[in-house]
Amino acid sequence: MVERRMLEKVNLDQKLAHADYKRLLPPLQRRLYDLEKACWDHRIPSVVVFEGWDASGKGSAIATLTERLDPRGFKLHPIRPPRAYEKQRPWLWRFWLKLPAYGEMAIFDQSWYGRVLGERVEGLVKKREWRQAYQDILDFERMLADDGAVIVKFWFHISKREQKKRFKALEKDPLESWRVTPEDWERHRNYDAYLEAAEEMLARTESEWAPWTIIEATDRCFARKKVFDTLIAALTRRLGPLAPGEESSPEAERKDRLLRQAVEEAELAVAGGS
Repeated sequence: MVERRMLEKVNLDQKLAHADYKRLLPPLQRRLYDLEKACWDHRIPSVVVFEGWDASGKGSAIATLTERLDPRGFKLHPIRPPRAYEKQRPWLWRFWLKLPAYGEMAIFDQSWYGRVLGERVEGLVKKREWRQAYQDILDFERMLADDGAVIVKFWFHISKREQKKRFKALEKDPLESWRVTPEDWERHRNYDAYLEAAEEMLARTESEWAPWTIIEATDRCFARKKVFDTLIAALTRRLGPLAPGEESSPEAERKDRLLRQAVEEAELAVAGGS
């Protein structure tokens, strides 16, 4: 279970050397691909939720996670504030429409947890509504789990100081400055209020069937590897004896080398264009 005020205890100094990350990434991507295929074959759906601070690296982690997956087997859902017609229905309705079919993976870049985070802090819903949302979420996730879904939830955590540092770095980049908005800075000023909401959210929506994983996101390499490790472990547990064996052969090593080469070439292309 997640404890209240646990974010204060998170070690945000954890790191993974970039060279080690580049070495470890290809076999992780290959393993996740194999598990995606096994879940498809055995009709096991999965729901992967990404929540966390602005500029904490959620988007780049999702991009790395899905880079080598079969695009036919997953859908990515970036969640925005509800539209007028969506507000005329039960608040979870719009998320039901995005749930995965059997065998598919649904990845949520933000999710139903906005109800007890941004909507709560910004006063967009009444107190009784966001307080009721905790039980709504538990019931919703329990229903999905009872139907066979794997649910993995990530909270990307960085300090207020680190967030400010990242905002300023983005603003200095003429190609990236558009990403930082006045609303981002307003949420930054309300960091403590969001922290309180996040602590309560983690404590009240932690469950055996839909546990939270805190991602120490100061170091991007460390954060991404932890995401892979967590999701791979969850899918492997759910598949049980149906999980594919881990490939270890000259052919597997060749595939890993090719993946590493592709990553290096992509990094060089990005560096050359900047």
